[in-house]
Amino acid sequence: MYQGLDFPSTKHYCCVMIPELIDIKSIWNVLPEGVYESTLEEIEQRFAYNPKRKQLFEGFKKGVDSLRRAGCRIVFLNGSFITSKPIPGDFDACWDPSGVDEKKLPPVLLDFSDKRRKQKKRFGGEFFPSNAHADGSRTFVNYFQIDKDTDRRKGIICIRLLR
Repeated sequence: MYQGLDFPSTKHYCCVMIPELIDIKSIWNVLPEGVYESTLEEIEQRFAYNPKRKQLFEGFKKGVDSLRRAGCRIVFLNGSFITSKPIPGDFDACWDPSGVDEKKLPPVLLDFSDKRRKQKKRFGGEFFPSNAHADGSRTFVNYFQIDKDTDRRKGIICIRLLR
């Protein structure tokens, strides 16, 4: 289904709506295990419900728009923004580089220096290529599906930009 991406072969779910958050004994409730296809409008309605979250969502949309203009077809959203944390610090995202014209990307989306400081300043969060290695062994799209506090599987959101 997601050509070019390294998804686990079992327990992959894809739904048209964002499910309710669940307790996996982490700090905050998270999405159940799976990859949930959604639209920007659905994400905004579900997660941009206070001033800080609205600010983060606007930054996320700016990054997504830049990626779309460069030919990106799929972005994955992760991080405390899609948890029950009332005031998330940022969002984490990764994007499928297949078909992306890097010359059309703002340089900041390819700048991972200084703990992605420039990305965080411009967008409020971070954008990584989905096929880059996050921890030496897992790609970001797979790394994002593991809760960092419990090592249990959790869900992420997939946004299709070009059809």
